[in-house]
Amino acid sequence: MLAGLAAGEEGDWSLGVCGGPYYDTMPAGFLAGDAHFKDQYLLALTASKTVWRSATLPLALEIDGMVGQQFGQAAVSEVAVAPVLRWSGFPWNHVLQTDLRLGPLGISYTPSVSPLERDSGGRGSQFLNFLMIETAFSQPGNKQHEVFLRLHHRCTIYDLINDYGANGEDFFGIGYRRYF
Repeated sequence: MLAGLAAGEEGDWSLGVCGGPYYDTMPAGFLAGDAHFKDQYLLALTASKTVWRSATLPLALEIDGMVGQQFGQAAVSEVAVAPVLRWSGFPWNHVLQTDLRLGPLGISYTPSVSPLERDSGGRGSQFLNFLMIETAFSQPGNKQHEVFLRLHHRCTIYDLINDYGANGEDFFGIGYRRYF
């Protein structure tokens, strides 16, 4: 295992940390530049396990989990887990290793409901869908150290989980991950 890490091979396990501010739109709105940040932040520890790698494509399946604490307007803890697809097939990877990670369907739990997630009647859900979109960067010869940008989204999946009318929460995080 140590010889593989020294050669720059990817490990199957990772631990990381990320943090960032709350924004007031869904991920599509953020990507379109239509987001406003609020005084609410998320700091999280992350872990992932690669459970499958394609033999012919630069594609892998990982299980990603996080334990986080929100602070600012409200103190809220969060635990989330999701299966994540990792695409590593970018033509510039010989200069800057770039990976796209997508986890559209997961589960997120908060012991209390954030005031930012409540509808006009004060209702909200402790269990919501966890969606993440992430871009990760590393040196081509040193892939076990990764810096990443993550869109972290809790939602009702267009009211499938509940019909309270509240969006959930969205955070833009910057993080570091170490594979082993």
